[in-house]
Amino acid sequence: MKVAYIALTNLAQYILVNMVIPQLEEGKHVADVKGIFFVHDNVYMLVKGTDTAERIRSLYKKGVYIQACDQCTFMRNLGDSLIEEAVVGCFPNFYEAMKDVEQLITI
Repeated sequence: MKVAYIALTNLAQYILVNMVIPQLEEGKHVADVKGIFFVHDNVYMLVKGTDTAERIRSLYKKGVYIQACDQCTFMRNLGDSLIEEAVVGCFPNFYEAMKDVEQLITI
C-alpha cells in the first residue's frame, strides 16, 4: 500500500523519530511511504545539521518525497535553514506529488 504522512500534530516528531523512521530505516514499515509533509512546528525537524534532519535526508535518498509547509517555514524564518531535499510548498503541491498514493495519514 502506498501511503503519505502529514506531520501536523505536536506528537508527530515523537511518532516519526521513534516509530516510523526507525521502521523505514530497517525496512520493516510494511507500507510504501511516498512522502511526508511537515506542517506547523514540525518544519523544525528539517533544519540542517540536526540528527532528525539527517535521518529524513536518508529517507529522501530512498525515494521519500519531503515537503515543508511554505507558510509555516516563512513564519518561523527558516527559509534558508532547511535541508535542500525539502520542497517548500503548500497542500496542492503535496497532493500533486502524492497523486498515486492510496492513503494520506495525519500524525
